[in-house]
Amino acid sequence: MELPVHIVLIGLGATVTMDAWGLLRWRVFGVPRADYGRVGRWLGHMAAGQFRHEAIARSPPVRGERVLGWVAHYLTGVAFAALLPVVWGDAWLRDPTPLPALLLGVGTVAAPFLLMQPGMGAGVAASRTAEPGRARLHSLVNHLVFGAGLYLSAMFLRPLFPA
Repeated sequence: MELPVHIVLIGLGATVTMDAWGLLRWRVFGVPRADYGRVGRWLGHMAAGQFRHEAIARSPPVRGERVLGWVAHYLTGVAFAALLPVVWGDAWLRDPTPLPALLLGVGTVAAPFLLMQPGMGAGVAASRTAEPGRARLHSLVNHLVFGAGLYLSAMFLRPLFPA
């Protein structure tokens, strides 16, 4: 039972780190915050069999979409955290190092580039947005911050899960 709890806490911590970064970017640089309600809308429409939208913002709202989106966001962070011991072994949890966490963080950008953005109408890797290069850079940096959050969370939790 210890391993699943450890992974959940690391995933939650990394996702909180990513969200804190988003809040900082918004307050300091005016970069719009992620709208997880739109993710919830996209997921909500999947229940009716619609997986792709021309523009998710113009699709009909789904009841509870904001909550659904935020829950999905945090569950996704936990699922990605579970990849650390799968790829690098349980030893990484006992003695975390930055490189695996950062590599995983960067690798997770494949999810928005190849699944979410195309499904929500933004095209592969934001190709249908007004500024694809800027959108890609923001996604990459956000996921790199998530990777840093994986490492920092694992380091913070280390005393609670001794070897």
